Amino acid sequence: MKTKAVLIEDYGEKVHVGEVDLRDPGPGEVLVEIARSGVCHSDLHVVTGDLPLPVPMVLGHEAAGTIRAVGPGVHSARAGESVVLSWIPPCGSCRFCLEGQPQLCTRAASAAMKGKLLGSDAPFSRAGEVVHSFSLTGTLSQYTVVPAQGAIPLPEGVPLDKAALLGCAVMTGVGAALNTAALRPGQSVAVFGAGGVGLSVIQGARIAGASQIIAVDRVPLRLDLARQLGATETLDVNEEDPVDGLLSRTGGYGPDVTFEAIGRPETIVQAFNAVRRGGTAVIVGVAPPHEEISLNSFAFPSQEKTLKGSWYGSSDPGRALPKLARLVRSGQLWLDPMVTKTYDLADAPMAFDDLAEGRVGRPVVHIGL
Repeated sequence: MKTKAVLIEDYGEKVHVGEVDLRDPGPGEVLVEIARSGVCHSDLHVVTGDLPLPVPMVLGHEAAGTIRAVGPGVHSARAGESVVLSWIPPCGSCRFCLEGQPQLCTRAASAAMKGKLLGSDAPFSRAGEVVHSFSLTGTLSQYTVVPAQGAIPLPEGVPLDKAALLGCAVMTGVGAALNTAALRPGQSVAVFGAGGVGLSVIQGARIAGASQIIAVDRVPLRLDLARQLGATETLDVNEEDPVDGLLSRTGGYGPDVTFEAIGRPETIVQAFNAVRRGGTAVIVGVAPPHEEISLNSFAFPSQEKTLKGSWYGSSDPGRALPKLARLVRSGQLWLDPMVTKTYDLADAPMAFDDLAEGRVGRPVVHIGL
């Protein structure tokens, strides 16, 4: 079948909407009609080449839609079912899946780096040539084919037009706060970066009962959104040094936990330097693979600081989604304020520009249904 999709042809080029071929779902796969797809900074990293994946590629990895067909051997999904897509469909058999860390699935990670699916090539093609799929999903398309375990049934009570955010930004950010950091009531928190993931970290901190939540960013719109979603204070890095500013706001000690949700070496270092003695800096943002950071080695033993990574919010997607849905239904997790602007598929390139320039919170592309 034919499907219109958002494509990147080569690093540094503008994304565009074009038509590609999509094969039928193979064994263990499902065909999904996409309703809404978010645009994430990880998509931008592919465009710039900071995330060097194979091109050409169908972008997008955060979406909700409806299953239209299932491949051979699929018994866990059915046509007509509303689903949220996970960009880490755990294989269930590698060491990490078996040890309860499906977010670290080695088969999914390997497939993502090759632009393929689990056990099969990418489902997209054009003129007989492969068009790669971003992170086993390729959701900025009218239709896509994904592994069945990556299509998680959408619980009742969560609207399909908002559910797309649960598949990446919310799962990653809320999970980083509740799972990776295991925040406790009364703790102080700083979040570097108030984009879609950072705003979700802020919500996770609010849900966990953090008493002080400081949002750190340079974009006024994002700082405003942070206050709406639970930040008790904001720090504009255009006006003050973030480390000094966080120390002054916490009695000279630093926050109990800092989160870096940008993916830049300099802000990773700032998050570590700002956290208090005995505190934890959680790195959520995805920096380019070739980048390195330099930290004072004496700070680790002498101050007992912890530097910790968080991949997909340390979440088991199939188990985490129902929990997130319950938080939405109970009114504790707010999705509406995060979607500051929606776009038709034809205008998706504008969503990339707006995200790059900081003009939106989480841009969402209205594709179908």
